[in-house]
Amino acid sequence: MYRYDLTDKTLVRERVAQFRDQTQRYLAGRLSEDEFRHLRLRNGLYIQRHAPMLRVAIPYGLLSSAQLRTLAGIARRYDRGYGHFTTRQNIQYNWPKLEEVPDILAELAEVEMHAIQTSGNRIRNVTSDHLAGITPHELEDPRPWCEIIRQWSTFHPEFTYLPRKFKIAVTGSPQDRAASLVHDVGVHIVRGPNGDLGFEILAGGGLGRTPILGQVVREFLPRQYLLSYLEAILRVYNLEGRRDNLTKARIKILVRSLGIEEFKKRVEAEWQLLRETGPRVDDAQVARMRAFFDPPAYRALPDVEPDAGKEAGFRAWYRYNTAAHKVGGYRAVFVSLKKPDVPPGDATDAQMELIAHLADRYSFGEVRVTHTQNLLLADVEQGKCYELWQALKGAGLATPNIGTLTDMICCPGLDFCSLANAGSIDVAKLINERFDDYDYIYDLGELDVKMSGCMNACGHHHVGNIGILGVDKGGEEWYQITIGGAAGADASLGSVIGPSVAKTQVPDTIARLLDVYVEHRQPEERFLDTVRRLGLQPFKERVYASPLAA
Repeated sequence: MYRYDLTDKTLVRERVAQFRDQTQRYLAGRLSEDEFRHLRLRNGLYIQRHAPMLRVAIPYGLLSSAQLRTLAGIARRYDRGYGHFTTRQNIQYNWPKLEEVPDILAELAEVEMHAIQTSGNRIRNVTSDHLAGITPHELEDPRPWCEIIRQWSTFHPEFTYLPRKFKIAVTGSPQDRAASLVHDVGVHIVRGPNGDLGFEILAGGGLGRTPILGQVVREFLPRQYLLSYLEAILRVYNLEGRRDNLTKARIKILVRSLGIEEFKKRVEAEWQLLRETGPRVDDAQVARMRAFFDPPAYRALPDVEPDAGKEAGFRAWYRYNTAAHKVGGYRAVFVSLKKPDVPPGDATDAQMELIAHLADRYSFGEVRVTHTQNLLLADVEQGKCYELWQALKGAGLATPNIGTLTDMICCPGLDFCSLANAGSIDVAKLINERFDDYDYIYDLGELDVKMSGCMNACGHHHVGNIGILGVDKGGEEWYQITIGGAAGADASLGSVIGPSVAKTQVPDTIARLLDVYVEHRQPEERFLDTVRRLGLQPFKERVYASPLAA
């Protein structure tokens, strides 16, 4: 993984000292609330429903075991003993004291971490495929490019105050595990007409009140021009994006209002001005970055299947919570943060410390955060998976549900967020209680359930196979249900099935949708495939055919 040099360390430590002074002046009454707001947002600090919330950057989801131990220690000393991992591969602390945030940032700096640009109207944490560098189907490891983008974008003077936040995702695999089509910019590593590797660039994706899928603005971009082309996109957005209306300030609205062809024309014109004078990525820079992501010292091992004599729990876990690795004898192991009685994405300080220990023992000291709010040990020897499972199981981290109904993406909702209209965490608990039969869950196959507590869509409900959106009706929590969404390479936006339902009706509503799927699916057909084949009507008719039990 990337290691800070002296410049990086100096920059981050000076930012900590700067924010410490700003916080002290605010607490002493020498900075107003409005003056301090912009300063705290530049350092990842929000004011939520009950307390400040600090969002810490985990660039492209990659952590060392030492960094994870520091995150655990922060949870224990400054919070309530846990952290929440997000869909942007970050971690959030929901209960820090404002006066202690500079101390947290100082501890993060000691392990080469920070909270810079995790909030506010600027380029946010760059995300990527959690299987980067190890998946068998990858064209190229995208992480060096993520790091190049991160270094270019951090403190970029021209893009400090954009019309709105700006998110970039990079992937090198045909299977898009970074949800790049719902980002402001998606960067896909592709082969060009001559077989050279370069980039397909998409722009204008995003969820929230106006969900839109990104569109291709350039089919093939030679790799040396990546930064100058991103700069051209951002310049067009910075100059022409709306600043008079917060809900219409994202680049997706600009792309839609101009039309994709006109937007492409304006970006191309801007890029022609930057092509020779703007930032270039030369071979030496790429080689330097790639060196940080060289493969670890893999052993020459045979491929082995899990012992059929092992208990059924292990075999189920191995099937659902491990993934193929490009190196023989190894597996990628998902650490499920979706235990039924725990808010999705939460990990305690003790669990984080255990995972750090297991990473040192089984996975070369690295941990990854997934877009789906789980963790990953990327390089586990197949022959050691059983003992790893035993350790994870004892800590409540081996729920065998990755990619299934109960592997839900879920925002914090009304429990914490001041913007939320309804709860999410308690609805996830109801769903887990309703669907506790793993034989049934496994029979359903691949199924993405995503839930948001408001239209800001932090839980990505628009692109869930089943999406759940909390809405406020006269001070009561109700839930709008969508089906048919997807976030991968075949991304689509879900369709609303009908009127919203009460909180207690959500599990039964899902059960009725699944009944239609089970009755009408064809062999090897996923829930998403059945929805796309049948359309909305059969599902809608089943849900509203008779009153749902309140």
